[in-house]
Amino acid sequence: MEKIRVYELAKQLNVSTKDLMSKLKDNKIEVKSHMSTLDKDQIAKVKSFYENQKKVQTSQNNSKSNDENNKITNKNTEKTTEKISSVDSNKQNNSNKRFKPKHPRNNDEESVSHFDKIKHKNKSEMNEKRDLNDKKKNKNFKNNKNKNSNNNKNSKNNKNNKNNDHNRKDEAIKHETKEPKKFIIQPTITVKDLSEKISVSISELIMKLMELGIMANQNQEIDFDTASLVAGEFDVIVEQDEVEDFDDDDVFNLDFEDKKEDLKERPPVITVMGHVDHGKTSILDRIRNSRVAGREAGGITQHIGAYTIRVNDKKIVFLDTPGHEAFTAMRSRGAQVTDVSILVVAADDGVMPQTIEAINHSKAAGVPIIVAINKIDKENANIERVKTELAENGLVPEDWGGDTVLVPVSARTGEGIDDLLEMILMVAEMEELKANPNRLAVGTVIEAQLDKGRGPTATILVQKGTLKHSDMVFSGQASGRIRAMFNDQGKQVKKAGPSTPVLILGLNEVPEAGDMIYAVKDEKEARNYAQKIKDHNREEQIKSSSTMNLDELFGKISDGETKDLNIIIKTDVKGTIDAIKQSLIKLSNEEVKVNIIHGAVGGITESDVNLASASSAIIIGFNVRPTQVAMDMAKNESIEIRTYRVIYDAIEDVKNAITGMLKPQYQEEVLGRATVRDTFKVPGVGTVAGVYVNTGKVTRNATVRLLRDEILIFEGPVSSLKRYKDDVKELTQGYEGGMGLENYNDIKPGDVLEAYVLNEV
Repeated sequence: MEKIRVYELAKQLNVSTKDLMSKLKDNKIEVKSHMSTLDKDQIAKVKSFYENQKKVQTSQNNSKSNDENNKITNKNTEKTTEKISSVDSNKQNNSNKRFKPKHPRNNDEESVSHFDKIKHKNKSEMNEKRDLNDKKKNKNFKNNKNKNSNNNKNSKNNKNNKNNDHNRKDEAIKHETKEPKKFIIQPTITVKDLSEKISVSISELIMKLMELGIMANQNQEIDFDTASLVAGEFDVIVEQDEVEDFDDDDVFNLDFEDKKEDLKERPPVITVMGHVDHGKTSILDRIRNSRVAGREAGGITQHIGAYTIRVNDKKIVFLDTPGHEAFTAMRSRGAQVTDVSILVVAADDGVMPQTIEAINHSKAAGVPIIVAINKIDKENANIERVKTELAENGLVPEDWGGDTVLVPVSARTGEGIDDLLEMILMVAEMEELKANPNRLAVGTVIEAQLDKGRGPTATILVQKGTLKHSDMVFSGQASGRIRAMFNDQGKQVKKAGPSTPVLILGLNEVPEAGDMIYAVKDEKEARNYAQKIKDHNREEQIKSSSTMNLDELFGKISDGETKDLNIIIKTDVKGTIDAIKQSLIKLSNEEVKVNIIHGAVGGITESDVNLASASSAIIIGFNVRPTQVAMDMAKNESIEIRTYRVIYDAIEDVKNAITGMLKPQYQEEVLGRATVRDTFKVPGVGTVAGVYVNTGKVTRNATVRLLRDEILIFEGPVSSLKRYKDDVKELTQGYEGGMGLENYNDIKPGDVLEAYVLNEV
């Protein structure tokens, strides 16, 4: 016999759940609630008990029926109601006299026949129950001296009480044997939604989860097993809703192949790849006459950019991918959407690890490779050595009998740039790149971020069809109507055809970089697709988090003991989250694991600190800063917040911590924050900010971070600090003054200046 729950056994035995639980307790069978299970031996014991009880009750009922028949036979039909009442009273008095525990029988009782013994015994038991009910209903029962009058009243009360008792018992049985409430829930559900579903307060539900050893807040999702367990504690049964399996074909059907007669020529998409600091962005800068690298921290490309240039009345689209190994995922996405790959190799460095990785990405994507040998103007440039190393990695130059195009260039002098562009157009022409512009658009998200003024934004590359203003689109679990589109020059456009990069506004959330984006007919269809993908991703996340054997874990050695370190990542753009995750995965080991529990775009807020506090996590910020409220909360909760501008620093800190070599020599101390109220241009000095110190103080020797919408814009020393016309050493809270930043003038009203110093530990 299988195990069954208490309420199910009560239903089988036709008894109330409360009565059954009471009997289980009497028989020393411990159960917590009606949802507890009973094994085979316990079930047999309970059934045996109720069967014996049923036999005793049956014999009593038979005796009662015989007594009633005998009573009717001996009754005189001519007796009045008063005499009958008197006889009943006398019988009750006699029974009361007999109902004395451990009282020896008298001679009269011994002379009574066996049948009369049974009759009187049953009557005494019945009258005993009546007397007990009378005592409950009549508190002054013992103080009444006139037994005859009381007996008349009691005989009437007994009849009424008997009926009332039966009614109450029937109602109790109906109420107690009523099955527990049942609710249908999804495979995953938030604590808040579950509390509303089963009508239990959030605080009670969280307390019960804590008793079960599960730490969760109201917005945290729990799986079905956990929800079923905690609901059972509140006498509620939950059942899992049958969800249809997620079918990728439903989405892929939107990316169908077009007829040949509908295809038209499109511009080539070029990905610039190579090792870090080999000059990829510099070559692209030379081509489009801009200075992107100069604005990136450390002169290294942190974000993916998509740009369109025109050569001989033909368009070429360039994707610039970072070269550091942390950006493997970005380069992989770039290779998947590209038509021709430009592999940049420095003539003085030769083939490096990321160069080989870029070769593998391009080969895996099946795209042709053009090698640009950069920095040929340097004295130690060795082109022949580069050719040899390329040949060793499967790229044999044309002049060596291979099929790989090599173009020597110099990004600094511009030598060979025109030859490179001509080779790109020639290779693209041989590839016969075509697409159908007259269909619903399909593209790829190159980059995505959350803009405080414009909301979620996404840089996408249209691959098929034409994307128009007001089109309904979805990408992953994000959806919405396109409110505006901007080209790579920042100009607003109404439509974008194949091989056109555009920045779009109007999505309800930030999509994942690398996801496909689809235009659909109406808003309902877009929402349905997005919701379906969202539900699927949520289920997969719950499943993976329950196993805790994720690839997204990295180890940290501390005192030789196994520990868990949770990390929350906040960045300014979506692609950086992927980059940091990829780097941390490579640092994983078997001893200590770290779970990246959350990654999102935007500044560090109090909700992040709350999550870190609940999960004992540290917060890593990249190009973002915490709000003042978040900083105060983190200080009170002892939550560690680390912020970085260059990914290398974050990776090195984690790597050193894992190897046990992290020895911080300096500790950052935030002195205070000031708000820029106005700016003034001073000849020979530059821009001076009129500031008001909100918290703490700002000192002359401090380093200042300039924050705009909690995003780090500039970091550098204070060049001047004045109060009225006097130079001062510090400005304290509540005071106004003038402040200048060294080598930086792009200060705007509303900016926040955060002063800090590094103290040697």
